[in-house]
Amino acid sequence: MGLESIGTHTLRKTFGYWHYKKFKDVALLQEMFNHSSPDITLRYIGITQDTMDKTMDDFGL
Repeated sequence: MGLESIGTHTLRKTFGYWHYKKFKDVALLQEMFNHSSPDITLRYIGITQDTMDKTMDDFGL
């Protein structure tokens, strides 16, 4: 089935990514992951500046 190749680190990053997508609370994730800065947390879960820019472009008022 291929699940043996999924480790706890992958699950942790996936949890962080989807938690951020739902709640947009990087400070909470930073604390949960014991990271020293929000930038490290965003990079860790794969949220890049391009992703944030696209979110703002799509926001539209």
